[in-house]
Amino acid sequence: MKKLPYLLIGIRFILAPIILLLAYFKGIESRFLIVALMYFGLLTDIFDGIIARKVGVSSEKLRRLDSQTDLIFWLSLGFASYFLNPELIKNEWPGILLLLIMEALCYIISIWKFGKETCTHAFISKMWGLSLLIAFTYLVGFQEAGWAFYLTIGLGLFSHIDVILIVLILPKWQFDVPSCYHAWKIRNGKQRRKSIFFN
Repeated sequence: MKKLPYLLIGIRFILAPIILLLAYFKGIESRFLIVALMYFGLLTDIFDGIIARKVGVSSEKLRRLDSQTDLIFWLSLGFASYFLNPELIKNEWPGILLLLIMEALCYIISIWKFGKETCTHAFISKMWGLSLLIAFTYLVGFQEAGWAFYLTIGLGLFSHIDVILIVLILPKWQFDVPSCYHAWKIRNGKQRRKSIFFN
């Protein structure tokens, strides 16, 4: 059981190139298979953290590996969306560029302050992850953006602002910080009760 979280992260990592290859070589006929793989990947993301906390192996190494795998996984879906419908992605480029800039800022600020990438797994970030699932279901499965895409842009913006505030407020690098409010409590020496289902 202690190795299972690493196995789930590894599965999600392997799914990324599979999704890219399907989109590039099979095109539109692979869209529902890609959506299915995306949902499977999200399940591995949910359960790797729960199992890690349950069996007591939720370490810095594991959580950092989880965060970087998440980034690769969602980027692969972004590129897959482009391969399947480049015009749709080009039309929505301003929102996508905004999220990419915010993601880069999170990394730059965290590395500048702590010498490590950010690894907060914040609550709003989890909500953003769910909105990404819905948005990519529309983008890949139904070839449209619509309300789900714009919800993702909005949540993504707030999520990245929250992460940047967490990094700026924390006195030292820490993983699994639910929000900037919790970061402020940590800065003031207050500990929080952790949950198996969240972090």
